[in-house]
Amino acid sequence: MATETLTLGKALNTGLRRALENDPKVIIMGEDVGKLGGVFRITDGLQKDFGDDRVIDTPLAESGIIGTAVGLAIRGYRPVCEIQFDGFVYPAYDQIVSQVAKMHYRSRGKLSIPMVIRIPFGGGIGAVEHHSESPEAYFAHTAGLKVVSCSNPQDAYVMIQQAITSDDPIVFLEPKRRYWEKGQVDLDAPLSEAYPLHSARVVRPGTDVTVLAYGPMVRTCLEAATAAAEDGRELEVIDLRSLSPLDLTAAYESVKRTGRAIVVHEAPSNIGLGAELAARITEECFYSLESPVLRVTGFDIPYPAARVEEEFLPDLDRVLDAVDRTFGW
Repeated sequence: MATETLTLGKALNTGLRRALENDPKVIIMGEDVGKLGGVFRITDGLQKDFGDDRVIDTPLAESGIIGTAVGLAIRGYRPVCEIQFDGFVYPAYDQIVSQVAKMHYRSRGKLSIPMVIRIPFGGGIGAVEHHSESPEAYFAHTAGLKVVSCSNPQDAYVMIQQAITSDDPIVFLEPKRRYWEKGQVDLDAPLSEAYPLHSARVVRPGTDVTVLAYGPMVRTCLEAATAAAEDGRELEVIDLRSLSPLDLTAAYESVKRTGRAIVVHEAPSNIGLGAELAARITEECFYSLESPVLRVTGFDIPYPAARVEEEFLPDLDRVLDAVDRTFGW
């Protein structure tokens, strides 16, 4: 078994390399993905090894990138589009919602759009405006799109390959603040035996509170669980992994045991994923709940300047405060 210690970014790079090796129809395209290797170096070395007809440096035009990829997907290719930063995806929003999400339905199933839209998302890197957005709710709300987010190197390596082999269009959210964090990656595990792409996973068992998170907030919640254990409270942390479709089987089972649920995400709370999760858990687990489902989120403001972003982002203390509040009912 070839197990290596990789950063999340390197795991994505390795997964993309495997996808290029396994299918000649896979094409990577985006701004500076070729010679530079991407602004975060996720595509480093791929153009050199696979050529500039498969790893393509595009103009600075997100709508053009996605529109071109739609045509390629219709013709049988599997384009992987990199949106350089989360806040740059909005010029392509029309293409994603009006074309990518609708083509299969519009053609009555005759056309598939097997494409992946990679978006580094979230804050925590001290970036300027438009570089720290959390746009997941826009896409999870759009019928016809699937939305996933990895939180660790092993999932990054496997999930990017699973997304590329899917015949559905997938928005693939990468937690940019976690790109440099390391973990063990099994490079030999066959995709056919991998954990399903659209399934949630319990990443820390617990008995007292169910904590739901995805992407960059999974580690934050695991740290909170470690701290809470010192006070005798055992948090069960669930990594959602897939935001559309949502897999809440593990969440329902957990909440029916713990009686309490907290949802954590960086995006603002207003009409965010936390609201949908709270509604579904309340509908399914009403008679098991000992307190309302609580949300720990970013605030309902545009993402702030880098010097105060730590005041905006959910952190260990805010998660632990929610734990205290959920026991106060």
